[in-house]
Amino acid sequence: MTRTCAFGPLTVSYDERVLAPRPWTFEQSRWAAELAADAAPGPVLELCAGAGHIGLAAAVLADRDLVQVEADPIAARYARDNAGSAGWGGRVQVRVARLESALDPQELFALILADPPYLPSREIERWPEDPQTAIDGGTDGLELIKQCLAVAAEHLTADGQLLLQVAGPPQVDQVRDLLAAAPAVALLHRASRVVDPERAIMLIGRR
Repeated sequence: MTRTCAFGPLTVSYDERVLAPRPWTFEQSRWAAELAADAAPGPVLELCAGAGHIGLAAAVLADRDLVQVEADPIAARYARDNAGSAGWGGRVQVRVARLESALDPQELFALILADPPYLPSREIERWPEDPQTAIDGGTDGLELIKQCLAVAAEHLTADGQLLLQVAGPPQVDQVRDLLAAAPAVALLHRASRVVDPERAIMLIGRR
């Protein structure tokens, strides 16, 4: 059964097969809109888009076009529907694809958003109502985060920025260590906004 909820400037539709929007994640949309005000022209890119609400809210607030990548066709359908309901259907492109194959090599973005599955597999039982594929980040919770970082390294402009959701300050430290250990990736943690002990947003740019 389709449900709806308010999310910033949007009314978002989804069902039990899709990760329900979390109100706190609007902070990522708000921060993205702030960054977009000073970013180079062009569309925003959202990875692991789910029902599309985070990137769509950012795009609406910033008056930007949007490219969304989502592997699950059900979530992608909701992302398209939500864009249409917001009057943004003509400005949103939803690609049903895996992260590593969704973009052409020459595509570059000044702003990328990502809310990947980031829970270690052993912890997903804490959230029995959530679709497993939307929250399971592999053994250490970093599997999809690493993929998002790889995409950002290939597709950010020279002064581009990535806003990445992670599982609170401990995972901020893990991601910071990942970047420090892989200088070839050429990405650097610039700032974080901590929502609570289990939720945070990282701002990552090029070195």
